[in-house]
Amino acid sequence: MEMEIPAINLKAIVLVHWLLSLWGCMAWLPPSYAWGNFSVLAVGLWAIAQRDSLDAVLMFLMGMTMTIVTDILHFGYFYPSVVVESGRDMFRFSSGMAILSLVLKPVSCFFVYQMYRERGGEYNVNFGFPTVTRNREAYQSIDHEQQSDQQSDQAATSAANPFDQAQDSSPTPATRTY
Repeated sequence: MEMEIPAINLKAIVLVHWLLSLWGCMAWLPPSYAWGNFSVLAVGLWAIAQRDSLDAVLMFLMGMTMTIVTDILHFGYFYPSVVVESGRDMFRFSSGMAILSLVLKPVSCFFVYQMYRERGGEYNVNFGFPTVTRNREAYQSIDHEQQSDQQSDQAATSAANPFDQAQDSSPTPATRTY
């Protein structure tokens, strides 16, 4: 019995993270947090606008995974050790929303990855780097190539002179000159 994954709309993911990031920026996080999260959400808007684009949804997925790392770094570095009493409630609300956004990002990444696969993406992510394979069945030996060249030459000459019956149809061994 296989459990089916519920379909989550990409618009809902972008909207929730936009709202949580907006609330997270209200009190204490630096502008780099806002720039990072909102630029990734802009790529999410691109993925919404072009429903058939693999690149858009893959870039959104990669951006979301990168913001998980950068959010952790922002929280670790910029979290104040002393909170001023005058803005204590706003600080608690803002940090709670930013942390909730961080907690939801891996779940969102899972659903965005499912959308990537639904749009025709593969299980393995290829970054365009050349790969080396050990499949030797795709290779042809040099001798095989020379024999096929000789056979095609003989076929061309016999087609050009159909009355010449004295030609030998078996391929002759190739002489190699190096």
